[in-house]
Amino acid sequence: MIEHFRQQIRASRAADGPSRAAVGPGGRRSGPALVLWGSLIAAAFAAGAVLHALGMLPIDHLPPLHGHFRTPSISLLPPLLLGVLAVAVLPALTARTRFGAALLVAYGTALAWTALLAVSGEGLARPFTSPYEYAAVLPAVGDDPLGWLASFTERLPGYPTHVRGHPPLPVLVLWVLARVGLPGPFWAAVLVVVVGCSAVVAVAVTVRRLAGEETARLALPYLALSPAAVWIATSMDALFAGVGAWGVALLVSGGAGSAGSRARVLCGAAAGVLLGALPYLSYGLVPYLLIPVVAAVVARISRATAIACLAGVAAVTAAFAAGGFLWPSGVLATHAEWAADPGAARPYLYFLIANLAVLALLTGPATAAGLARTTPGGVRALVAAAIVAVLALDVSGVTRGEVERIWVPYAVWIVLAAVWSPGRRWLAAQAVTGLLLQGLVISPW
Repeated sequence: MIEHFRQQIRASRAADGPSRAAVGPGGRRSGPALVLWGSLIAAAFAAGAVLHALGMLPIDHLPPLHGHFRTPSISLLPPLLLGVLAVAVLPALTARTRFGAALLVAYGTALAWTALLAVSGEGLARPFTSPYEYAAVLPAVGDDPLGWLASFTERLPGYPTHVRGHPPLPVLVLWVLARVGLPGPFWAAVLVVVVGCSAVVAVAVTVRRLAGEETARLALPYLALSPAAVWIATSMDALFAGVGAWGVALLVSGGAGSAGSRARVLCGAAAGVLLGALPYLSYGLVPYLLIPVVAAVVARISRATAIACLAGVAAVTAAFAAGGFLWPSGVLATHAEWAADPGAARPYLYFLIANLAVLALLTGPATAAGLARTTPGGVRALVAAAIVAVLALDVSGVTRGEVERIWVPYAVWIVLAAVWSPGRRWLAAQAVTGLLLQGLVISPW
């Protein structure tokens, strides 16, 4: 009876976040961190409004976001009710149920939260109906995907904006989806949301391997109610986030000491295929590869897993080369298209800072508070790797605006810092941030 009572106390504490002792003295720094978070966002919007008024940002109407302002409507009521319910019960559910069930609950919550946010606005599938998106190129692929792939770089100038800015794999993914009997914008949106939200599970599995099950359980509510959900529905970058997260999860899971040698090789090879696909999904995902490298070092994966992973990466590269697409040539062609695009004329110094303000919005105030606190070593390493990768992209200058979708694959890792922000009020703050973003911004994604 006494032991059962102790277990209930531990579960209750876990539901509300770590104890004050676990937070450590760094917890006192959350106030200044929140001030910095809010000031960064306010300054980015204020400076953006001035630059837009001066005509220096003609294609951005709500800088640093690429969208328009709108007034909230009653359609936000369903996600609002879900947010209230999730804040009330999700921490307890993810803390007290078996880990597999906790993963399913968090994943289901993320799916519902993301879908309801999208439906409250312009709808789930609307972004994929845009003539600037990947699906617009499917008629050009026709019945000859290999021929299209071989001529991709040569024909790049004639393709829509998003296709010109990315490698060919996103279009091929939609082509395969149509070929298996799921054509059209709706099924593309379903694929993106289902895979994008699955990053919640993949990240939690990785955290469990690197920092323990208790930390993974604490992270689940923050992952499920992340403000980034606004752009998980519906942007192809959400698909990229899911692919990358599962690549990392398989890599560290295959390196577990209890896994057999065959399991290590299979997990490593699967991880390599997923991680190797990232540069062919988006050129902006090259810095992302720092995350699996750091995770592999922290997890101390086996040599067999590492070799299998590298073999998987090499197989993807060889397959595209055999199909006629050379990645370096694609980079050069895309850079030429980018240099001629109006987006390249955006002021570098403004977006150098403003891009970080957008990242702050995607990850929420609980993440800002958590970055000022003491976090478990494994989580700290993952968050640091994601931040360094974002900074590398930001400084490069090729991400001048429109980063609310580009940052999604990185945001799912950075939001882990929120795990050490104790109490439901921080989870509520995350949900409120997502609701405000959805209610106040009309986004093309």
